[in-house]
Order: sequence, then C-alpha cells, then structure tokens
Amino acid sequence: MSKKKYGFTMISVLLALALVAVGCTPKQESGSSEGSVFRMNLATEPPSLDPAQVQDQVSATVVNGLFEGLTRKNEKGEVEPAVAKEWKISDDGKTYTFTIRDDAKWSNGDPVTAGDFEYAWKRALDPNLKPAASAYAYQLYYIKNAEAYNTAADGVTADDVGVKAVDDHTLQVELNSPTPYFLGLMSFTVFYPVHKSAKENEQWATDVSTLVSNGPFKMSDWKKNNSITIAKNDNYYAKDDIKLSKVVFSEVNDSNTELSMYQTGELDYAGMPTGLIPNEQFPTLKQNNPDEFKIQGSASIYYYLFNTTQKPYDNEKIRQALSMAISRQDIVDNVTKGEQKPAYGIVPPGIKGEKEDFRTEHPDNYFKEDVEEAKKLLAEGLKEEGLTAMPTVKVTYNTNELHQAVAEAIAEMWSKNLGIKTEVSKQEWGVFLDNRNHLNYDVARGGWGADYDDPMTFIDLFSSKSGNNNTGFANKEYDDLIKEAYSTDDQAKRMEAMSKAESLVIGTRAIMPIYYYSTVYMIKPGFKGIFIDYKGDIDYNRGYYEAK
Repeated sequence: MSKKKYGFTMISVLLALALVAVGCTPKQESGSSEGSVFRMNLATEPPSLDPAQVQDQVSATVVNGLFEGLTRKNEKGEVEPAVAKEWKISDDGKTYTFTIRDDAKWSNGDPVTAGDFEYAWKRALDPNLKPAASAYAYQLYYIKNAEAYNTAADGVTADDVGVKAVDDHTLQVELNSPTPYFLGLMSFTVFYPVHKSAKENEQWATDVSTLVSNGPFKMSDWKKNNSITIAKNDNYYAKDDIKLSKVVFSEVNDSNTELSMYQTGELDYAGMPTGLIPNEQFPTLKQNNPDEFKIQGSASIYYYLFNTTQKPYDNEKIRQALSMAISRQDIVDNVTKGEQKPAYGIVPPGIKGEKEDFRTEHPDNYFKEDVEEAKKLLAEGLKEEGLTAMPTVKVTYNTNELHQAVAEAIAEMWSKNLGIKTEVSKQEWGVFLDNRNHLNYDVARGGWGADYDDPMTFIDLFSSKSGNNNTGFANKEYDDLIKEAYSTDDQAKRMEAMSKAESLVIGTRAIMPIYYYSTVYMIKPGFKGIFIDYKGDIDYNRGYYEAK
C-alpha cells in the first residue's frame, strides 16, 4: 500500500518489444553471495520513511529494510522472533511480555531497548504528532487506553496507555481483548521502534544523516526524486544472515523505461509492488522470459473511493448506480490482463477465515452488475438530489499508466451505460495522498493490501476511527460490528461480524470494488531468498545473488 487510452503509443510498444529480445545479464561482480547489490524501482518518491507516518506501499518497501519490529514473518507468512527473542502470553490472552534481544542495536551503535518501543508506539498515538498525526494510529487501539489517548479523551495521558518498558529488555503490553493476530501485527511498520533522537528533530526521517534505524539495512544515499540507496547495517544483530551489500531503489515513473532498465541490466527487478511492467508486453515477456516473468496472486484489492461528504456522492443510490454500471470482467480481461479477479467485496482471497479462506466461507456475492437497475437507481438518486442530470464525474488517480487505462475504461462504461460524462486526471503520489486524506476529490483510486492475515485488516479500514478511511463514510452499525469482532476470541463470531460489516459497507457503496490484485513482476536469474509474500509485498532482506 498509485494516462492514454487502453495502451501505449506505437513507438513505445515497438521499443519495448525490441528490448524484450535483448539478452541481458545482471551486473554482479562474482559468484559470491556476499556483497551483491539488488536494484529495483519505486516509481515515485516515498512520502515518508518515518514508521509512524507510513501509509503506502512505496514507503513501506524501503522502511521494511531499514527497521524491524518485535517479530517478523517468513516466506510462509509464519511469525518468527525478531527484536524480541521470546514472549509470554497470559492465560486470558490480554497481556504480552516481550524479551528484547541483548544484541539488538541501532545503526549508530546504540542499544535497542524496550523503552524505544514504548516511545515509538506512544509517539504514533500522540494526537499532536508532527509533521502529521499517524494515519495508522488506530492499529494500536488493541492496546489498553490507546484509543482514548489518541482521541484526546479527558484525563487520559500517554502514561495510561497499556505499553510499558519494565526494564531495558522487558516490554509489557496490555490489550483490551484477546487478539489472535497480535504477534503478526508486531511485524507491521507502525509497531517498529523509533530512536529517541526523533524527539529533538521532527524531520529526522527526511535526511540520511539523521535517519537512525535498527533493521538489516541503513540509509546510505538519498537523491530526492531520483534514487535511494540502503546499505547493509553492520550493527544488525543477524548481520551474518544479510548477504546483500546494498539495495538501490530507482524512482522512474514510466513502465516502458522501467522495462528498458530491466532488459539492459540496470534493474534486477521490475514490476509490482512498487513499479509497473507494460501490460501490453505480458504475452511476449511470458513467452520469451518464462523463468523471469512471474504472476502471483496477492491478498489485496483495487477499488474506487467515493467522497461521501460531497454532493451528489452522498447519495447512496447514485453510488450504487456507478458501481453496478461497469464490467469488472472486461476490465481484468482487456485492461489489466494480469490474471486479476473481479471484486465484489473488500476482503480478497488468500485471507484466513475460521477454518478455510474467508472468501470461501463468506462469498462476495453482495451485488451484481446490472445496467438497467443502475439506470433506475441513478434516476431515483438524481431526483432525490433535485438534479435533472448527473454532473461531470471527476476521477483522480496517482500517476501510473495502468491507473489511467482503468480510469478511461470505466469512464467509457459510464458514458455508454449511463450517459455520464467523466473527467479523469492524474496527480503526483504525494499530492494525490494529501488530497485524498483531506477529502479533496469526487472519486479517487484506492488500493489496499493486507497488513496481517486476518479479515480485520480490510474491515476496520472503513471504521469511523480509521486514519486511512478517506471516504467520509461513518456508520454506527458498522463500528459496532467491528467492536464486536474486536472483543471476542470466538473465531466463528468474529468472522460472522466481519462478514456483516463487509456487507454493510459494500451495500452502501462507500467504495466501488473493482478487482483483486495479482502481482506481476520480473526478477533476474541468480537472485535467491527474495520473495513476494501472500499480500503482495516484496521481502529482499535476506536475499542474495548466486551466479550460475
């Protein structure tokens, strides 16, 4: 957790086709796994490298190499010890006691302590955090008094929050209710520690000289809007497991250029989650580079948000009409072309339910596409709004060829099926996020990947308390269902409550689900230990290069 009709110009297509045929070898110096460099593309400048401020996949991709939490997840998605070497859970499931490793250090050599975690979590909850409040603060609401502190409830201070450094190596956390996925959450960005030097410098995460981290890598070079280089952190407790000497992130926002850089050996990795390969090239790349071209399902969703605080998008019938008047199958077949699946819910396949996949146990049959019904709903909605015709729909998206192609396809469907005029426009990633966060849009592109393996990672996104709810949607029944799911460890009851909540948000069409993502990428032969996880994120931390 972002551009011309359905494809690209003939010149760019011919260029890309020519590059496909070029035989290239990654520019690694030797067959040794030590000291190799991994190069990939971000497509845009990360809005923030502060763990408390991260709310997008581009930023997280860098931050996940720089920082590490109490736990981490392996390629199978299993929780493993990280900065915490062990933990104990109370019989009632509400108190966690983590033991911090003796050899955990910051990149500047300072020891990582339990106090660094307490400081970081309370900092993320601080309603007056600078330069901005954390959009992910609500993920800490599982902790006792965290919500009250974050919302500035009367009399509640940081001292009341249920996280305490008992000593330098012991962190005690009190939860409101048993939370079966809490250990998995500990590997998520907002739960990463922050060095206490951040107290004196609110811009600490914007400069190489002041960005102190505790993960496998540390900041090495940062050319704003051009590239970022992170280098192996020799103070990392498991430095012997880190074989890459550097990871270099280019910032190229053109899919044809990205493919060119991959084909000429300037990149070792191209495509999602932070870049893009031209979808017109998929068949050729699949045929000519079968060992490098990959398509993998991911637990993430692509959708449109409606600004429900703005007329006429505050009208439920109008939102329903817009959602019912498009063909999701046509979009995945003719526009995205990457084995995506049409979406009619917000929880994608690949997320655990009670016993099986949540989507298997609770199918996303909440609505059907129906042009005639959409016309009827639109007419009724316009009448309720006192309008004789639908105003021009303004759709915004972050600069990306695929987002443009999807927007133009949907605009064409709305025009054909509802007689609606649509204006599509692109914005630079940081500007786009800021406008979306401040509800400065009509209809906007959205995308969400799992932060942990539970439906709640998608369901609580649209609660009235979520800092990532950029729709204006607020519904007491929805919030109550989330509270019900939070407060019980009965998995059957939890899943049923979340299914009801999903039905409610989809029924009101606060968002318009479009498709469940797949991750399309290319990686050079010889790179091992670098993987795309179940949610579509890349993990390069323990990667290495092995020459043939």
